[in-house]
Amino acid sequence: MIKKFAWDVFKNTGDINTYLELKQIQNIEQEIVDNKNNLQNGIIEGNNQKVDNNKWQM
Repeated sequence: MIKKFAWDVFKNTGDINTYLELKQIQNIEQEIVDNKNNLQNGIIEGNNQKVDNNKWQM
């Protein structure tokens, strides 16, 4: 949805900076989703360690 909005803004205004800023927002949102999925799967990016999800349960 953001991609379409950004494209429409660019088509209407010709302002490439607006398009690029909105594209950055889309990329950040995707990173958040990816990080959430990785945490739910027990993967810590960077050092590929498994997280023991039962460690903190009582």
